Amino acid sequence: MASNLQNGGTRRGNRWSMAIWGTAALLLLIPLVAMQFTTEVSWTGSDFVVMGALLAIACCSYELATQLSDSPYYRAGAGVAVLTGFVTIWVNLAVGMLGGEANPANLLFGVVLLVGVVGALVARFRPRGMARAMVATALAQAGITIYALVAGHGEVMLLIGMFVIPWLVSAQLFQTAAREHLALGAATSG
Repeated sequence: MASNLQNGGTRRGNRWSMAIWGTAALLLLIPLVAMQFTTEVSWTGSDFVVMGALLAIACCSYELATQLSDSPYYRAGAGVAVLTGFVTIWVNLAVGMLGGEANPANLLFGVVLLVGVVGALVARFRPRGMARAMVATALAQAGITIYALVAGHGEVMLLIGMFVIPWLVSAQLFQTAAREHLALGAATSG
């Protein structure tokens, strides 16, 4: 965390903050506006509360990540991970990935997210450990892809399997941040 302190001892702010929170607000307004023009969109108050909470958690998680490192690779890795987790939850709440949103098998995606969160905590949010946590998360996602095939959900297997890609992209970004951190450490100590 000390690496993100600048001259004068102040933290560098996240220049993307306004865009991220603005996009979240816009995403929440889209169904509200759509409901004024079509009956195809029918959100209840609880739908808005749940989506608002999910968006707030996602935005706060990314804001936290920007406080942990100034590395653009670390921030991008965190952004990809947070976005992937958000989309996973959103899709499961909206339609469910495995046989509809009421299918208890969709709870397996919570396990995938739990692997990522526990991995990040064990890694203490350090870049190299975060890379390992994202690889573990990708493997958990791949496990659900195999489960989908075995359980007869072959029609969504490709969709579920595609979620492995952003977890691996996140892992690669964290790995690059770790190499960058090591190179910076070697340059300043030499």
